[in-house]
Amino acid sequence: MKVYFHPDFYSVYTGDPAAAAGRMEAVVNTISPYVDIQTFSPATEEDLQAPHSKDHIESVRSRGLYDIATLAAGGAICAAETGMSEPSFALIRPPGHHASADSCWGFCYFNNMAVSLYWLKSTGRMETAFILDFDLHYGDGNVNILGDESWVDILNPESYHRQSYLEEVKQALDATTADVIAVSAGFDNHAADWGGLLSTDDYRAMGKWVHKAAIRNDGGCYGILEGGYNHEVLGDNVLAFIEGLEG
Repeated sequence: MKVYFHPDFYSVYTGDPAAAAGRMEAVVNTISPYVDIQTFSPATEEDLQAPHSKDHIESVRSRGLYDIATLAAGGAICAAETGMSEPSFALIRPPGHHASADSCWGFCYFNNMAVSLYWLKSTGRMETAFILDFDLHYGDGNVNILGDESWVDILNPESYHRQSYLEEVKQALDATTADVIAVSAGFDNHAADWGGLLSTDDYRAMGKWVHKAAIRNDGGCYGILEGGYNHEVLGDNVLAFIEGLEG
């Protein structure tokens, strides 16, 4: 599988947990024997303006985070483009699902998911999309930007019970007819992370369900890294999801 990563993501650009030293190394060291790691270029200003206001873009620039945040968005675009023909993953940071059109919080600056989906839509690569956001935290930025778009459906599983959580995900994926299934892949709901709910095998299972739905719909699928802060398990969880996404 093609995994989009850039060495600049090793840099500690802020003091938050998403930017922590060692976080990207933990994933790269685990997955690199099994994937094809690709580099890429940052998103353009035009790409960012699809979901974000000019004032918000300038706000991120003024905080000294523009370069790393546009690089993350560029990785999401590459994963989306590849994902229309084969499963792919964007191993990027900062994350994005808490970034709205005019504001951001939760370690996010630009909405990588929204940037990537608007890019797919504007280039005619898809008509409809389904977002699965299995991060521990509700993806308010995804919903604020894309929730009113008629061509997008979004699932943020809400159950605090593992089995009903997984059943909700599976049922939604079994029902979707979208051209592309895009995953806001946050791994902080793992049993050994902040959420304490899911197993490593659960991420593999959800990846398989995404792949199965994409094949059924003759469409695409890709994932974008969001949360996940226990470096001891993050690599294994990302690898499990990637393995599932490959089918």
